[in-house]
Amino acid sequence: MRALVQRVSRASVIIDGKEKREIGPGLVVLLGVKETDELSMCKKLAEKTAGLRIFDDDEGKLNVSAVDKGYSALVVSQFTLYGDTKKGKRPSFITAAKPPLSVDCYEEYLRQLKTQGLAEVQTGAFGADMQVEIHNDGPVTILLDTDEWRGPL
Repeated sequence: MRALVQRVSRASVIIDGKEKREIGPGLVVLLGVKETDELSMCKKLAEKTAGLRIFDDDEGKLNVSAVDKGYSALVVSQFTLYGDTKKGKRPSFITAAKPPLSVDCYEEYLRQLKTQGLAEVQTGAFGADMQVEIHNDGPVTILLDTDEWRGPL
């Protein structure tokens, strides 16, 4: 899985042009699932996400997590994080997971993230048309990739 984590002053998502969900300060997580991912990865990824020390401490150093600050998270599914651009100009999404794995991993990640002590976890809607507004603070953007945690094959 890939989680593109952004520190934000505020963010929102409008789902299918109707429903709006929003957060104040916290994290926006764009989550992509790969065809070889497993549900067992979701807990560690959620822990890592919520515990990322990407907020300033009293000395202005990135040393505080969203949990420490009492902040929220907004999570949006994003299969395009697995766009392969090695050939040509049109990305291939062949390695992005398809349902049911993609949905199961997204939902398990959300379940695990909600247990990490964030003030709240808002979400987009899997597979929906979404308009995301992100006010990246800093900007600070971190890519977490579970492939980096795997041992040698």
